[in-house]
Amino acid sequence: MGASYGQFCPVAKAMELLDERWTMLVIRELIAGGRRFNDLRRGLPRMSPTLLSRRLQQLGTAGVVRRRESGAEVEYELTRAGLELKPIVVALGEWGTRWIPELGDRDLDPKLLLWDMHRSVDHGAVPSRRTVLQFRFPSAPARVRDWWLVITPAEADICDVDPGHDVDVLVTADLRCLTDVWRGERTWASGLRSGELAFQGPEELRRALPARFRQFAFAAVPRP
Repeated sequence: MGASYGQFCPVAKAMELLDERWTMLVIRELIAGGRRFNDLRRGLPRMSPTLLSRRLQQLGTAGVVRRRESGAEVEYELTRAGLELKPIVVALGEWGTRWIPELGDRDLDPKLLLWDMHRSVDHGAVPSRRTVLQFRFPSAPARVRDWWLVITPAEADICDVDPGHDVDVLVTADLRCLTDVWRGERTWASGLRSGELAFQGPEELRRALPARFRQFAFAAVPRP
């Protein structure tokens, strides 16, 4: 008689776990390929390390995340229960793209943008040698104005400090414009025509730059 409604409702029981702040975003990062703690932090820069540790522990206790240790290395991965959440995360992303399309100025973040872009590099479409792209956002604060994306056929790494390699293409961008291009709301060509985007480097590399990236996961979602 004293039992709460939540004990009998599967939705309520699920939400007890999943509606904690940041929990679904941690799951999203794991779905996107994050494995190490520092990679998860880079994908969630506004989440404190203490809270991230707590959420991973909670998800582990619930059987959603598995912690693996190999010597000094620790990795996290979704269990079968966690992987079953992928359609829910995708549906939430599609819903948010469709019905909450506008980003406010405070939502624009070079770090988050380039972290997402680096995960979408098409390694089958890059040269066999190392390629370095520098992104410059002239209107951004100095500490987040310049970024470097180092691409090889096997991996991509985003740096906020000059890695010391020759730059193949310099991309000068208005942050909102590049964000809109990435989200599928504008095209690379429109940004270049307007002058909000500019590429500097050999013509062959400039022309090939947009094709270095797979399309943003929700770019094709129709907007009302």
